[in-house]
Amino acid sequence: MPREYRLGPVPKGLVLALAVSSAIAAQAANGNQPSGAGASSSTGTYTIDQTKLLPFNAFKVDDLDKSIDACHDFAGYANARFLAANPVPSDRTIWGSFDMLGERSMQIQQQLAEQAAANRAAKGVDKLIGDLYATGMDEARINAAGYTPIKAELDAISRLSNKEQIAEYLRENAAKGRDILFDFVVFADFKAPDMNMAYVGQAGLGLPDKTYYTADNRKDVLAAYEVYVANILKLIGVSGTEAARQAADIVALEKRLAHASLSSEELARDRELEYNPVTLAEADRLTPNFSWTKFFQSQQVAAPARLSLAMPGFHQEVSRMLAEVPVSVWQSYFKYHAASAAAPHLSDAFVQEHFRFYSKALRGQDEKETRAMHVLNAINRGAAEALGQLYVKVAFSPEAKMRMETLVANIGKAFKTRIENLDWMSSETKKRALEKWASFEPRIGYPDKWRSWDGLRTSRDSYYDNLQALQEFNHKWMLGKIGKPVNRTEWDTSPQVVNAYYRPARNDIVFPAAILQPPFFDPNADDAINYGGIGAVIGHEMTHGYDDQGARFDAAGKFENWWTPADAQAFSERTAQLVRQFDGYTTLGENVNGRLTLSENIADLGGLATAYDAMKAATAGKPDPMTGGLTNDQRFFLSWATGWRRNMKDEEARWRLSTDIHAPAQFRVIGAPSNMPAFAAAFNCKPGDRMVIGDADRVDIW
Repeated sequence: MPREYRLGPVPKGLVLALAVSSAIAAQAANGNQPSGAGASSSTGTYTIDQTKLLPFNAFKVDDLDKSIDACHDFAGYANARFLAANPVPSDRTIWGSFDMLGERSMQIQQQLAEQAAANRAAKGVDKLIGDLYATGMDEARINAAGYTPIKAELDAISRLSNKEQIAEYLRENAAKGRDILFDFVVFADFKAPDMNMAYVGQAGLGLPDKTYYTADNRKDVLAAYEVYVANILKLIGVSGTEAARQAADIVALEKRLAHASLSSEELARDRELEYNPVTLAEADRLTPNFSWTKFFQSQQVAAPARLSLAMPGFHQEVSRMLAEVPVSVWQSYFKYHAASAAAPHLSDAFVQEHFRFYSKALRGQDEKETRAMHVLNAINRGAAEALGQLYVKVAFSPEAKMRMETLVANIGKAFKTRIENLDWMSSETKKRALEKWASFEPRIGYPDKWRSWDGLRTSRDSYYDNLQALQEFNHKWMLGKIGKPVNRTEWDTSPQVVNAYYRPARNDIVFPAAILQPPFFDPNADDAINYGGIGAVIGHEMTHGYDDQGARFDAAGKFENWWTPADAQAFSERTAQLVRQFDGYTTLGENVNGRLTLSENIADLGGLATAYDAMKAATAGKPDPMTGGLTNDQRFFLSWATGWRRNMKDEEARWRLSTDIHAPAQFRVIGAPSNMPAFAAAFNCKPGDRMVIGDADRVDIW
């Protein structure tokens, strides 16, 4: 569905964030707050114990493994010693630069949430965070409730008796923010990017991608999933034999959905698949067994003139299934998905079963995360911006924002120059590319105005009820955007997230406060380190405006072709070279998918090259300090490599090979530099070295 392009992956259910040094925190605490907080703003006072935070992971010369030739294995030279000393913890599936920063942030967030929970008289967002955290940490009450919180819903499913009631059940649940067979979002209209429209995409699967149901090398996972389905059914009172029979029916139903679904690769490669604007009458004719007219009536929102019924073949198949699949099978399917979705927030038996499959079997995690981290992740899924209000009280400074603004401006100048100097693009297309460059909007640190949570009611009575109230509130908030002008200053993430992203429909680049820390950004570091770190991040996000999908949107964010046919062909030929490069990388006996990861690989290549140009401009005329015996150029590339330190469980790595639009971290370390003559010169690499791609195969796009 409509999406932004992020620097790195945010695993499902896990918001990664980081905090800042005590000096910056102290500065931030002295009044550095976004304006326009509204009636539900934070009024609490918070303090952070810095001694309880994980240290920053910055580049150090001692981390280099000089027994490895940088020209043959730059990832090993830069990161092997660090990775050997920092294995994946038992309660994680990944561990590296992003994750360590995320851990540090979560440690701050935990302190903030504990203080909010201790204040029973709190109001506004302080009350919201306090209620969510306090009830989430009350394991005794949650365990005593068993699956009582979802029993009324299970009973309602038992009463379904025909296809009309099934359709009504889907509508009623959607009104509560629980999409089952489709993914409903509100986003800018691709053709009229100043206005919001509703998009409806595919959903309904319990596994991450259709390939888990269709590929021979995923059969063991599918078998384990069927066991999990049966076990969840047993926990809600279905007998063992009957649970196994129902589980087989549910997996068969999902297989049918999977065959009608598009893969992660297909969706990543063609944004047009998300855009299929139709009237409600046209949508109703497409899915005769599910009325979209009735759907919007049930959401208590004005009927839109159009919606994007994306992936229409999928919705046609769902319509057929609503008529053909027996009601009893739908009942089993709905009960299972209701219980599985709720499982992480119910009693220990449900939490353990959910963990055993989704975390351990599917991703290789050995131990559950702590209860506090579990609850914080749930808060970040539903109320991240509310927690972000507390976070910025202690975690961002005006000085950091000013330094970042300078870096963005310098990277922007370098990127413009690179566009102007392209030898493969005509002046006609360059003019449109430069128009897009001129309309970039950078957003740094935090939103200018906080979202309001007024009208949301939470209490200290029930964790599950609080989460359901939050889910329904967020759904209604989203529905309120349909047919309204796009709020261009609104963020799609929160300040505590360790990431950065580009939004093609708005043509803006967003850098949350959390990523503006070592190893990406350090106000005390020199230009080589900062340009190789956050500079490459900035360039990465700018390049997303011109990757294979971002380049399909113009300066105003409109989805239209602004390329001459010859330039489009030249661009396609160059990106095909990059696909071949990444297709050639292998891990765990599987090839990286160069098409699935193409957008991110284009952004890495353009971002690193642009940051290098900007670094050279910033240091021009200055003597090279040769810090730690390394030149500026060497330290620039090593700073880039430091950001992509990442150990990963094998199961997690296989999962990502099928679903993640980002290449594995070790290949991001080497992919872009091996195309840059500047890298070869910096480390005295020669033709034939593995880190030197020959002239015939070297990729140079932006």
